[in-house]
Amino acid sequence: MKIISWNVNGIRAVYKKGDLLEFIKSEKPDILCLQEIKAAEEQIPNELKNLAGYFCYFNPAKKPGYSGVAVFTKEKPQKVEKEIGFDRFDSEGRALKLVYTGFTLYNFYIPNGGRGKKDLNYKLAFYDYLFDYLRKQKNKKIILAGDFNVAHTELDLARPKENQDSIMFTKEERAKISQLLKAGFIDTFRQFHQDNGYYTWWLYFANARERNIGWRIDYVFATENLKSKIKNGFILPEITGSDHCPAGIALE
Repeated sequence: MKIISWNVNGIRAVYKKGDLLEFIKSEKPDILCLQEIKAAEEQIPNELKNLAGYFCYFNPAKKPGYSGVAVFTKEKPQKVEKEIGFDRFDSEGRALKLVYTGFTLYNFYIPNGGRGKKDLNYKLAFYDYLFDYLRKQKNKKIILAGDFNVAHTELDLARPKENQDSIMFTKEERAKISQLLKAGFIDTFRQFHQDNGYYTWWLYFANARERNIGWRIDYVFATENLKSKIKNGFILPEITGSDHCPAGIALE
């Protein structure tokens, strides 16, 4: 089973470019988690809402043209939920929970924190809420996929020294990812790749992507009880259409 996460930075834009359908056709993901779809469900092209071979679920933000997540899945889940109980987060369409026989999958688009760190407290508060929420899911097999908007270590961005106090790399944000790992989750990509130079997001200017001056802020985390079933963790930087690239896992 192949599970892939991709912040598309506008589902309509990436669809019009042809990148999204081409990607799905070539990669054939069993589950595809999208973030930042920026569209109400009625604005999403019918071809996507009726994609052959997939069940499709959307959770747009109440605010037009903002945030939102989607999941395309070959296997119909037992249950789908769009809220996790954190009011602002839920109103911004930042989560989808899909329950399957072998595991529960969460697709998250976690807040960036904003220019001037105006929403950093909101971001940190959500992480604290998430930890309390996950603690109640004892002994469950859980996969967390999405844009977490944090580069965890200095290996996860091209210029760590220049960004020590930048949003997405503050000590407070990085500590939240460390806390997640201490709570029994694994960074699936780091199970297979220990060095630097692997990124999932690049600024649009200064040829950052071509020069690979990027950040790894998109993840697939999994509980330790799934570790033996994860056969690969990967990033697909050759896939264009967004300022992010896809990241995923191969699951037995």
